[in-house]
Amino acid sequence: MSAQRVRPIVARPMPSAGDVAAFGDIDPLHARLYAMRGLTEASQLDYGLARLAPVGALENVDAAAELMIANRDRKIIVIGDFDVDGATSTALVLRCLRDFGFTDVEYLVPNRFEYGYGLTPEIVQVAARRSPALLITVDNGVSSIAGVAEANQLGIPVLVTDHHLPAEELPDAAVIVNPNLEGSRFPSRNLAGVGVAFYVMARIGRLLEEQGVEGAARVPARYLDLVALGTVADVVPLDHNNRVLVQQGLMRIRAGRSVVGIQALLKQAGRQSGRCVSTDLGFAVGPRINAAGRLEDISIGIECLLTDEFDVAMQHAQALDRINSERRDIEATMREQAFAYVDKLGSQRWPACVCVYDTSWHQGVVGLIAARVRERCHRPVIAFAREDETSLKGSARSIQGVHIRDLLEAVSATHPGMIQKFGGHAMAAGLTISAAALGAFKEAAAEQMARLYPRADFSGALVTDGQLPGDAINLPFARSLRDAGPWGSAFPEPLWSGDFSIVEQRTVGENHLKLRVRPAAGGGIVDAIAFNQAGPVYRGNVQLAFRLDVNEYRGIENPQLVVEQIAPLTMADAC
Repeated sequence: MSAQRVRPIVARPMPSAGDVAAFGDIDPLHARLYAMRGLTEASQLDYGLARLAPVGALENVDAAAELMIANRDRKIIVIGDFDVDGATSTALVLRCLRDFGFTDVEYLVPNRFEYGYGLTPEIVQVAARRSPALLITVDNGVSSIAGVAEANQLGIPVLVTDHHLPAEELPDAAVIVNPNLEGSRFPSRNLAGVGVAFYVMARIGRLLEEQGVEGAARVPARYLDLVALGTVADVVPLDHNNRVLVQQGLMRIRAGRSVVGIQALLKQAGRQSGRCVSTDLGFAVGPRINAAGRLEDISIGIECLLTDEFDVAMQHAQALDRINSERRDIEATMREQAFAYVDKLGSQRWPACVCVYDTSWHQGVVGLIAARVRERCHRPVIAFAREDETSLKGSARSIQGVHIRDLLEAVSATHPGMIQKFGGHAMAAGLTISAAALGAFKEAAAEQMARLYPRADFSGALVTDGQLPGDAINLPFARSLRDAGPWGSAFPEPLWSGDFSIVEQRTVGENHLKLRVRPAAGGGIVDAIAFNQAGPVYRGNVQLAFRLDVNEYRGIENPQLVVEQIAPLTMADAC
């Protein structure tokens, strides 16, 4: 298999001295990082709860709260989704409503392999057997036209809370709360599903407090750890509002005031809750919960987040860890097959939208494969798996500048009936097509890419924060970067570039390159790790794109470079 091509490195524009000075007494290197991410003043680093967008500013939140309060003594069923955002949304709503004194609250999450995504007519029928007075969707529902119609036919009102982009036609729900509804003036359209659910719960709490339920207004804030987890794991842009939610949740986790399920999952992953950062949620906790939804039943993850018994939570965490290990094995096989296909095709023949498919692939894992192939090809990717004898389930991942849901909508508009159903966001989407239509779909996707995005950037450039001075590669600065976030989508963790000389190198684990390097700009020898990049032997000088992190081993902390890319400076530096 061919090696991954070297990506060009592009530095973000350097801010002016005035832009840096606007942050006051903040360390100039930190101020530079914030300015390069679009911040203009120190007040934008205030992540207190008072800085959240007002609860009442979210359209329809009052009607949603009133509808739920009117049913507080009747059965309510929460219809969730089978990913981390859906699991945290479900756990948040159940915990809040029970703390509010609601008497009969249950949840139901469709199995992806049996019912598919969202509030389908089939899942409404399942819910109806429990005789609910109200259905509330979390992280889904805005596209569930048939499901809501079925519920209405059965006399069951539906409250939709969602954040996915709506189509022209909306479901006939009693209330829809979604910051992406047309005409919405809510200042943060980037809320995850769990963020939308939090706002609804916050409004219920305030209304109940006004009605004499003491302490109700403070209930939702108890579960900001769930909001942080779902927000980070769903990879929504971390605008200021989302950074407030994430930071507040991280503070609860570090203080030991999170739900025990998150504590158990961090422990199972070998992470310390007292030092938890957003990457721990995104790369350690989130994948374990997601694995259950991908391979088995997300209810395992939800129950882990609902229990108040640490021993029970650890049992769930261990089960989730086992499932995640199985997921990794499945993903590894599928990834090798996908890479073999695109490598054989050759980079010169990669279409503007790459589609990969194998009859043996697991439909719960195709989203991960799309993401991996995107990293390799640096263009939108749709990975398909067989849904049944006649249909394929696809998962799409995009690049900056290409709105993948808009692309699917354009294909659907120009080729009616080709896509059976679709939905999603700018960077990720899902779809179902006929197996017989795969070839025609590939051509249609290429046509619409050429029409909509003729100047799409397929270079895969690594956008860095420039060079890090050699004397800044130290433990105090590495620690300060961990605490300077929360980092995430649209507010990326600092990525640096620079030249280094190789002192030592060896392969560790299955495919990881362990290095000791010396900065060309000056400074002492430092450890580095390049995950999944073992292969060529490097000599002399190399260019690294890296993140500065803290590595802890046997209680001792040291700075470590986490290498995104390693490239020889000359042909003589690699053999």
